[in-house]
Amino acid sequence: MSDPVFLQRSGGLTTVEIAAMIGAVGGGGPSAERRIFGIASLDRASPADLTFFDDKRFKAIAARTYSGACLTTSALAAMLPPRVATLVVDEPYRAFVEVARALFPGSLQPSSFYDAVAAEGAHVHPTARLEANVTVEPGAVIGPGVEIGGGTVIGANAVVGAEVRIGRDCAVGAGAAVSNALIGDRVILHEGCRIGHAGLDFVTVGERLVKVPQVGRVIIQDAVEVGAGATIDRGAIRDTVIGEGTKIDNLVQVGHNVTIGRRCMVVTQAGIAAGVTLEDFVVVGARSGLNGCVTIGEGAEIAAASMVHGDVPPGARWSGAPAKPLKR
Repeated sequence: MSDPVFLQRSGGLTTVEIAAMIGAVGGGGPSAERRIFGIASLDRASPADLTFFDDKRFKAIAARTYSGACLTTSALAAMLPPRVATLVVDEPYRAFVEVARALFPGSLQPSSFYDAVAAEGAHVHPTARLEANVTVEPGAVIGPGVEIGGGTVIGANAVVGAEVRIGRDCAVGAGAAVSNALIGDRVILHEGCRIGHAGLDFVTVGERLVKVPQVGRVIIQDAVEVGAGATIDRGAIRDTVIGEGTKIDNLVQVGHNVTIGRRCMVVTQAGIAAGVTLEDFVVVGARSGLNGCVTIGEGAEIAAASMVHGDVPPGARWSGAPAKPLKR
């Protein structure tokens, strides 16, 4: 089902190579040299595609699939037709993701069709320092004093503000804007995200709203991914920090002075108000709101569309508006 016009295919993998990669049982015999090039769902897979079957509710679809190979469990394998190369694993979907990453490595970050140079139409300030193999696409602007590590791609019409530091093997998507930020290695900033702008911080003086100076930075650690259209405000009196390996979905708002720990997941349209702390491994569901300065404890989970007004203990699962423990 993948279209090579948009995502370039690799040379494919045989079923034996797939089995060796993920430790699966099967894939040998007549199907050993069958080469898999794509991925698809059970009902849409072709003989060149890999799919997965991990729930007996889909046994009728599985019995009709034309996939070249299918990842499944030992309990479900007999439900697949003989034409399919069956690969038995304990966790079919996890194995499917691992193989999909190998088949489509270019899908893991915004792609570039340009060589590792500043393309015609890009604007790189003479004081910026770019390591070897940095790609700057047309229309992108690299400000004074910027430093960018090797292997990084700056997408078309992206803007990297003065003195920003971006590490190695990063991707800054088309139309993104980054300022007042220190960014680690292997960070992905998708199209249109906004990093390092001033947050909403005012005090009332008489009948006027007076803006509070925002003098902090955004610090994004290694292997963070920020979705399209997401916004991360710079700190006001301390830095806004996004911890290593954290994944932030599209259209998420992260306010100033927020600290997000390692390997957290924040799902689309969530709003995190100023001063919030997310400890490590926290999950925040879609369209949730976290009130200012609350702390979400390590490993806690906030269900979708919840409104959190107080601290959440480590490991807790909260839901609702106002949010409370899920069992309540």
